Amino acid sequence: MTPYFFGAILAVTFILRNSNASKRRRGIPVDTACDPGFAVRNQRFTSPVQTSWEGVTTLAELFEEACKKYSERLLFGTRKLILRVVEKSEDGRSFEKVELGDYEWLSYADAFEAVSSFASGLARLGHAREERVAIFADTRQEWFIALQGCFRRNVTVVTMYASLGEEALCHSLNETEVTTVICGKKELSTLVRISGQLDSVKRVICMDDDIPSDTSSIEHGWTITSFADVESLGRENPVGADLPLSADVAVIMYTSGSTGLPKGVMMTHGNVLATVSAVLTIVPNLGSKDIYLAYLPMAHILELAAENLMAAVGSAIGYGSPLTLTDTSNKIKKGTKGDATVLTPTLMAAVPAILDRVRDGVFKKVNATGGLAKKLFDLAYSRRLLAVNGSWFGAWGLEKALWDFLVFKKVRAILGGRIRFILSGGAPLSADTQRFINICFGAPIGQGYGLTETCAGGTFSDVDDTSVGRVGPPLPCSFVKLIDWPEGGYLTNDSPMPRGEILIGGPNVTLGYFKNEDKTKESYKIDERGMRWFYTGDVGRFHADGCLEIIDRKKDIVKLQHGEYVSLGKVEAALIVSSFVDNIMLHADPFHSYCVALVVVSHYTLEDWAKKQGIVYTDISELCTKEETVKEVHASLLEEGKKARLEKFEIPAKIKLLSEPWTPESGLVTAALKLKREAIKKLFHAELLELYAS
Repeated sequence: MTPYFFGAILAVTFILRNSNASKRRRGIPVDTACDPGFAVRNQRFTSPVQTSWEGVTTLAELFEEACKKYSERLLFGTRKLILRVVEKSEDGRSFEKVELGDYEWLSYADAFEAVSSFASGLARLGHAREERVAIFADTRQEWFIALQGCFRRNVTVVTMYASLGEEALCHSLNETEVTTVICGKKELSTLVRISGQLDSVKRVICMDDDIPSDTSSIEHGWTITSFADVESLGRENPVGADLPLSADVAVIMYTSGSTGLPKGVMMTHGNVLATVSAVLTIVPNLGSKDIYLAYLPMAHILELAAENLMAAVGSAIGYGSPLTLTDTSNKIKKGTKGDATVLTPTLMAAVPAILDRVRDGVFKKVNATGGLAKKLFDLAYSRRLLAVNGSWFGAWGLEKALWDFLVFKKVRAILGGRIRFILSGGAPLSADTQRFINICFGAPIGQGYGLTETCAGGTFSDVDDTSVGRVGPPLPCSFVKLIDWPEGGYLTNDSPMPRGEILIGGPNVTLGYFKNEDKTKESYKIDERGMRWFYTGDVGRFHADGCLEIIDRKKDIVKLQHGEYVSLGKVEAALIVSSFVDNIMLHADPFHSYCVALVVVSHYTLEDWAKKQGIVYTDISELCTKEETVKEVHASLLEEGKKARLEKFEIPAKIKLLSEPWTPESGLVTAALKLKREAIKKLFHAELLELYAS
């Protein structure tokens, strides 16, 4: 018997297992109240899960229990800053680069002491229980300590992205009447600029010790204290805990505001705990052997829920940032190591934009290397792609192990080499990127669907489900229902799959929007059985096995001049997979019969194409204006549109190429990297008019 015989046996076993997995029901229909429709629950749970820990009903209790159980284990890890330098590029632009050391760790016992001390220090500073605290900072261990410290005093925390604009920040702080703001040194400068517009802020706690002298001036109307001093004050003057109840509001989370000013979503301890408990039942073998890489904004519910789950099961959390994530990240000094390389995590959460960049970076490096190495990679990738797609003729068994050792081991090293599971949420994940993760990292990727209003709870794909384009069955904490949307042509009696607007019901559905009763009544409803439902505005369809697929968005539908409906989000998701595209915004106008698009180009792909074509240009901006460049990128969009079976009227007839990336700092995308359509349309108003006029 040859090694290939054993490989064949493994392949047959895997295929049979996957065949059974694909046939089994993951979600099953359930009877619900509220609007008529087609509702589904997780097949393993007859009623929504509220807590997975006996006797635990709040996030404060969950953290305290974990700290007692895992007291000697490591919890928080932060890298020490060794060197900060400013480097200049060839075009004269300056970039800050850092060299970071190893992770320095805090045990569960030490972390609980820090949380308790901070809670006492907050009380000694004069912050009362009924007042609100805002955390306005990048993700770091002080963020989590401050959050849990507030919970121990039953203080509601208002969260906002560190990249939030001044107008939105001012609105959020004033609307919630925040009296204490906890921030980093960088965010402190933003606070100073708007200090004259803040109505209620009395205290500022800076997470960094080197507080600029001009920020403590009495003219700003606040006292300022370092985070370390608050802990020290509390350590010397302890105050007893004042623990919350499940129904108490834990967080008012401000959305990133893709349209207009952000809205504050009120989340109870019970809401967040339900999602955390549900995810625990889905991700296999979560525990104290895991290391989680934390770098997404904790002001996003995906990251806040993930870190609370990691702490609850005894895992270690190592902090990083998107700009220092890998050895080649923008802020990492050349020749030094990124966060993933040093931490070697086993788990991480990501938004699709981050995973797309990892994929593009790998392919860029492979193509640049060329020669035998590229041929070997392409062969390995194609062989494994066949296998992952279920083909008998792909690489299985020993051949799979060989490719992993020869080729993919180097790719896996990008994220530390030990990743066993990735959670993706916040936006649709492309099939190409999902397969890239499956093949190159050898890890399952769980796609989740949820919203801030549902504490990220909604659906979550099972580990053994290798299908693409779907977001799994309902989480055990949720019922998911489709209701008819006749105006859009989506009905629950559609064949072969029921379609309609998505509603999410369960204990994870939040209380509503802070000081916005009209919007709350519009989007939330409590049925006669007492279940709270959120109307998402997204459109989905249920597959036969009970898994959900997101197919549209009500607000993204535009009716063209001749009556055709165009879904902006659907078309953008189909076209962004073009290698020429870094980002894209489709624009449709009821007074025209065709669409146009603004396309942010991928610098590497475009420059590589131009080099092969022998095109002469001075910079990327000039290259974007050349007629042959526009034709080439437009042709690639037409090709991707045909692959996705888009109608002719859905594919943009004219495009404008842009060289500058859209970032949260530019105000054109949210912190979760979603398009801010109104801001983009306002900035590129002239370009859009030109596209229609030409």
